Amino acid sequence: MKKLFLFISLSFSLFAFAQNEQLAQYYYDKGDFEKAKMGYEELLHSVPQNMQYFLRTIDCYQQLQQFDSAEEAITNRLNKYNQGNLVVELGYNFQLQKNEAKAKSYYDQAIDRIKKNPNEVYGIASSFEKKVLLDYALKSYQTATDLEVKYNFNYQKGLLYGQLGNMEMMISTFLDESYANPQNSILIQNQLSRFMSDDSGDNFNESLRKGLIVRVQKNQDLFWNHYLSWFYVQQKEFSKAFIQEKAIYKRNSESLSNIVNLANLALEEGDEEMAVEILGFVLVNTKDLELLVQAHTYLIRIKIEKAEEKDFATINAEIEGLLTEYEITPFTLSLQLIQAHFVAFNLKKPEQGRTIIKRALDLQLDDYRVAKVKMELADILLFEEKFNQALIYYSQIEMDLKNDVVAHEASLKAAKTSYFKADFVWALKQFKELKAANTQLIANDALEYFLLINDNTAADSTQTALKEFAKGDYLLYQNRNQEAIVQFQSILKNNRGQEIEAVTLFRLGKIYEKTADYNLALSQYQEIIDHHNDGIYIDEALFFSAEIYNKKLKEVEKAKPLYEKIIFNHEDSIYFVEARKSFRQLRGDTNL
Repeated sequence: MKKLFLFISLSFSLFAFAQNEQLAQYYYDKGDFEKAKMGYEELLHSVPQNMQYFLRTIDCYQQLQQFDSAEEAITNRLNKYNQGNLVVELGYNFQLQKNEAKAKSYYDQAIDRIKKNPNEVYGIASSFEKKVLLDYALKSYQTATDLEVKYNFNYQKGLLYGQLGNMEMMISTFLDESYANPQNSILIQNQLSRFMSDDSGDNFNESLRKGLIVRVQKNQDLFWNHYLSWFYVQQKEFSKAFIQEKAIYKRNSESLSNIVNLANLALEEGDEEMAVEILGFVLVNTKDLELLVQAHTYLIRIKIEKAEEKDFATINAEIEGLLTEYEITPFTLSLQLIQAHFVAFNLKKPEQGRTIIKRALDLQLDDYRVAKVKMELADILLFEEKFNQALIYYSQIEMDLKNDVVAHEASLKAAKTSYFKADFVWALKQFKELKAANTQLIANDALEYFLLINDNTAADSTQTALKEFAKGDYLLYQNRNQEAIVQFQSILKNNRGQEIEAVTLFRLGKIYEKTADYNLALSQYQEIIDHHNDGIYIDEALFFSAEIYNKKLKEVEKAKPLYEKIIFNHEDSIYFVEARKSFRQLRGDTNL
């Protein structure tokens, strides 16, 4: 009984303590510093060694301009614990009182403590950083490293140089650290990427490019060619990245995998011409079966994407030839899946596609590849309007690869299947869950369909127009573009001024783009710009119109004001960064 009573008492005490901490935090966040001070004083009395409670108490004193109380508390704690960061706290307390001379005196004392004991750099530098006293933080790290060569604070110093606006020193420090400790390169590249995409990033990008080129020229280590290639990839300058990758390959011809990956990145960014050139280089320079199949797979996909119906027989024969040459094995699975999809969706022979898939399932495949095969089988079944069978396979993938990106992709396709069959209640539930997916593309796609169903159900409880729209989307899925155009045009005719009008115009615009009817695409986007400029498709209409004028019709003067509207009126758009970069290029900015 005594043990039970002790346990209950302890549990109650811990619960009460946690409540007091939450209450103090609540008042602090609310800005009621008098009540927050009382709460933190009580907590500090219970746990006097807790630095977090102490600093919050000091902050409350300072917010209430009770500087004498703050000074007394800091001094007492400094005398008791002799911690270097408390010297910084004393200085900051005087800084808040506009006593700059006294503040500087304590800051210099903190630096002197590091000179006597370099181990104190951690607490002191951190305290300077928290107070945004960046020059002193930098001086702290430099002082410690001057005394102890074993210390390495280059990463912290690089960040501080960046915050201080000294980009040259930031770049130099980060690059030197990358070379000295390559294991830190990814962490550093992540930081550099943040500055590269910043509003003032053009000058920074040019400085970084020059810094890397100087190192490539002065140092023959391939490390810098890899780094420069990485830089050009971030800038989407794949031709320049390719030059670096070829230079690397000439000196170290062990593998072409990085060059194949570069081709894939170029493809993802729509630079098909460069991707074809890179893949051609791979085919000439390798006999590795896996790389050969990978390169041919990408090239076939490019051809299919651009193909007209008259090209289908030639493409089909080419795929057959490749599979004859490299045989039906797990190594050629990517080509087999392309063939299955092509004969089903392009040649409209889904039975033949399923036969190819079932043959692939007889191969010795790991779980991940089995899921890929099942995904293609489900896609073909969906093409054949066998919705329930398709859902079974999508569900199997979700179960077999839980939390994997492939499982999320299967979930998205299952949700679209429900949408195609007009089961909007279930589809809406699935899309709502997928909005929080880790993969941005899946999350964005799910959000688009969630808004589509939600908004148009609210506008029309009968969901008549939405059902017609889902039918049009399904025709698109089946690669029946002309029938889809007729379907969407019918929706426009019967629903002028309704909620569904904007998204219908957007769908038609994308179809016309795909079929290279650019003037028709522009007319759909212009309708959105003119009559739906307060809707969710306005930034897409502006961006894709600008892209057509810029990259397809080469009418750059018409593209510039469209990019500019995105920059000034739609800063939250996912197309903002790309629009800004394109606008600057068209404007003639040299530091890109």
